[in-house]
Amino acid sequence: MSLSVIVISKNEAHSIGRCLESVSWADEIIVVDSGSDDETVEICESKGAKVHSMDWPGFGPQKNRALALATGEWILSLDADETVTPELKAEILEAISKEGADAYSFPRSSSYCGKFMRHGGWWPDRVTRLFRRGSARFSDDLVHEKLIAEGKTAELSSPLIHIAFSDLEEVLQKVDRYSTAGALMMAQKGKRASLGTAILHGFWSFFRTYFLKAGFLDGKEGFMLAVSNAEGTYYRYLKLMLLGKK
Repeated sequence: MSLSVIVISKNEAHSIGRCLESVSWADEIIVVDSGSDDETVEICESKGAKVHSMDWPGFGPQKNRALALATGEWILSLDADETVTPELKAEILEAISKEGADAYSFPRSSSYCGKFMRHGGWWPDRVTRLFRRGSARFSDDLVHEKLIAEGKTAELSSPLIHIAFSDLEEVLQKVDRYSTAGALMMAQKGKRASLGTAILHGFWSFFRTYFLKAGFLDGKEGFMLAVSNAEGTYYRYLKLMLLGKK
């Protein structure tokens, strides 16, 4: 069974090389790049990927564009900051070699400022990323898109490695970018917000991450993660409030 790997990118020179090296055994690697001005494209091409340059319509639509370009019987969707371990590779190859499920999920082990988190909702963080072509597509969400799979979904046990935030600068950049996209998506659905709702949602995000999901067990990084989650939520609703005024 042939396997296509799809990745979307923009200015991912710091991580995409590791990602593509971890799937060099795939039959095809498709990268859809949205205007990188660093060495992302050159790195992808050096790793044997087919690179397509396109504008940026949002995470879900961009991943569907990449999916449409893939020719393999099976698709593995990765983010540029994710890598496949040898153990997960073996499970993937075994899964696609037999008549089993139409899609497969696996746990994702994510790091925050150098520490792999085990609480706060970050583990096991099971994601469905491997599927038979034609059996799934991505939602059209601008951010936090989901894979919509038809048929049977089974579970693999080996984790995908995710270097989510390498430092605080990256945390702040993603908080800003994701909160903007999230606010736009909510505005498109007709939602509105106020300063009060922004504060309440931000507080609830911190409380849920740090206490209800035991983020405090991850030490100082657990507290930092809870604060950044609260910031992202607060700014998302604050930006929604300002969009409503416009």
